[in-house]
Amino acid sequence: MKEARVEGERSLLLGIGISAVGIGMYVPFSLVFFHHVTGLSFTLVGLVLTVTGVAGLVFMPLAGTAVDRFGAKKVNLVLYAIRAAGFALYPFAGSLPAFAAVALVTALADRSFGVVQQSLIGEVAQGSARDRLQASTRALQNAGMGAGALLVSGVLGLWGTGGFTHTAWGNALAFALAGLLVSRVRPLRAAAAPLAEGPAPQSPAGYRTVLRDRPFLGLTAANFLTALGYAALSVLFPLYLSTWLAAPDSLTGAAFTVNTALCAGVGVLIAARVRRSGARRTRSAALGALLFAAAFAGQIVLGTLRPGQTATLVALLAIVVVYTLGELVHSPFGGALSVSAAPEAVRGRYLATYQLSYSLATALAPALFTALLSVDGRLPWAVLTAAALGAALALLRLERHLPAHAVHAEPPAAAPAPRGPLAPTAA
Repeated sequence: MKEARVEGERSLLLGIGISAVGIGMYVPFSLVFFHHVTGLSFTLVGLVLTVTGVAGLVFMPLAGTAVDRFGAKKVNLVLYAIRAAGFALYPFAGSLPAFAAVALVTALADRSFGVVQQSLIGEVAQGSARDRLQASTRALQNAGMGAGALLVSGVLGLWGTGGFTHTAWGNALAFALAGLLVSRVRPLRAAAAPLAEGPAPQSPAGYRTVLRDRPFLGLTAANFLTALGYAALSVLFPLYLSTWLAAPDSLTGAAFTVNTALCAGVGVLIAARVRRSGARRTRSAALGALLFAAAFAGQIVLGTLRPGQTATLVALLAIVVVYTLGELVHSPFGGALSVSAAPEAVRGRYLATYQLSYSLATALAPALFTALLSVDGRLPWAVLTAAALGAALALLRLERHLPAHAVHAEPPAAAPAPRGPLAPTAA
């Protein structure tokens, strides 16, 4: 049966794709990008980006409160406007105070955007439509970022480093256009959601509500364990290749290409296949974590055997494929699980708490991985394997404690009425 579409879904997804192109135009070159756009030294640019990034993390809970108070769509549009204005102003921020001010405001919007976008998906879709939007969003983000990186490479080829200024303005245009498209999305009426979302909390809505919800905090902790694995490809993988395996750096590019191509090309298809199997979201997310564990265990084996260069290339690409499959299975269902487990009245606060698990894992990963790698190249993979297995086990144990409408994308079919002599008789 063909799934019903969300009103304004094409505009939402197109806006996400265009936004991802903008992100891809500067994230891979962030230090170089801001150095050439502002004229400031790499040291100052790096210091400002670090400080403003931490400030953005602190701002995330406030973004969650704003979502609950004003609605995800309105906050989403405000963040798009801030990002568009920030990138339009970067070429004029040639002094340290000006750059710091623009970078701070833009970082607050960037860091909070994931919380707001997840909340928007919960605001416009229910049931399996949330899972589908999660998968589509992931695929478009990967495809858009890849396209953005290629686009800026072409711009730099034509105009040299002066092309970074054009890129900043192109980025501002991308965010502005994405905002215009998302403005066409229509949230579900609040009156239509209570049965699907569960009862609204009776106590005053606030972060104390989140902190009292032990199953959701358990879900957030499980996500932290998995989020460490998400950071492995960009942080640990290149170091592991160059130090422990003594492999050429070109393999890192090949791994990223395989990962991006699979996410963009087959992510939606794989998520749809899992979704149509009727699997519970907890079990689908746990399967993704198990695939992560298999990929990390494969790195331990590879790091122990250390075969020749050809065998290493084949093994690494196979491991990246398994890792990417884990990402494609875990991401949409883990995301939909968190959105659906959050009560509607405080969804923003819940998702801000959940997204902090990603941010914390991303912040800790570089120090953790390099420390473990200095002891033994296989040790960080062993820790990640244990973390992924722990996340899978936690998801399965949490299944009976989370709301039924969060665990099941669609309400489970009612059991057939008993027949024969055991059937109840009318009074």
